[in-house]
Amino acid sequence: MNSNCLELTNTDLQEIFKEREKDTHKGTYGYVGIIGGCMEYTGAIKLANMSSTALRAGCGVVRVIVPKSVESSIAPYLLEQTMFSIENDEEQKMKFNKKEIDKAMDKLKSVAIGMGWGKGRANERILEYILQTKEIPCVIDADGLNTLSQMNIDILQKTKCKVILTPHLKEFERLSKIPIEEIQKDSIEITRNFAKKYKVILLLKGSTTIVTDGTTTYLVKRGCPGMATAGSGDVLSGVLVGMLGYHKANVKIAAAGSYLAGMAGELAQKKYTDISMKASDTIEMIPEAIKRIRK
Repeated sequence: MNSNCLELTNTDLQEIFKEREKDTHKGTYGYVGIIGGCMEYTGAIKLANMSSTALRAGCGVVRVIVPKSVESSIAPYLLEQTMFSIENDEEQKMKFNKKEIDKAMDKLKSVAIGMGWGKGRANERILEYILQTKEIPCVIDADGLNTLSQMNIDILQKTKCKVILTPHLKEFERLSKIPIEEIQKDSIEITRNFAKKYKVILLLKGSTTIVTDGTTTYLVKRGCPGMATAGSGDVLSGVLVGMLGYHKANVKIAAAGSYLAGMAGELAQKKYTDISMKASDTIEMIPEAIKRIRK
């Protein structure tokens, strides 16, 4: 363990995933939103899995926010989740409309943005509007990161949102404009400097995940080879947005989310093997991971 980095203790995790009071209800644990989807990449099953993950991570209600063009594609995959559709443009992608976005995000305690979202100027305007006007935690992943990398990322320095970025190495290269080879030489210092400069929580995914806000840094060594499969990153984002429905956004909570997702993945690998497991198997094992943390 790097001397400048911290490790989550069992006490930290037990406090974060403690048993709940009897006199609570779904509103106690927060409404969270997941924004994504387009005709080119509907990502219907992934969006459904991500929203299911958020519920497994403990939020009260999940609202999946998609363009109307993919409404019928994703609806069959949603059970406990709710859905809000936004008008689409001529390219069948989400249209920028302040009133609709405000309505879609009403009462949300946190939001994740990017899965199957595609690219385009409208996405940039939507992301910019959310960052500048919504005072909630915002997890940016997948096409959300690709969208951000096409913008002037200095916007992050004056956002109202508490931003959590969850890139893998290639996505972080696009964001930071630093070559992967250079990042790998000093990944802790580079991620720390980036997080401090842009006032974000940065979670750089890898065999050892680095989670930093520029001041405090955690190294999370949970996970397994079986998680090297499509959708594992979406599971992590689902865990994070779900936890942010009822926890304050900070670097420790982000690290705990990474720990929970990694531990659930390890349990899934034991059951299904490193070859056969898929991302939804990790979701299945989240309850067991929480049980083990509580012990």
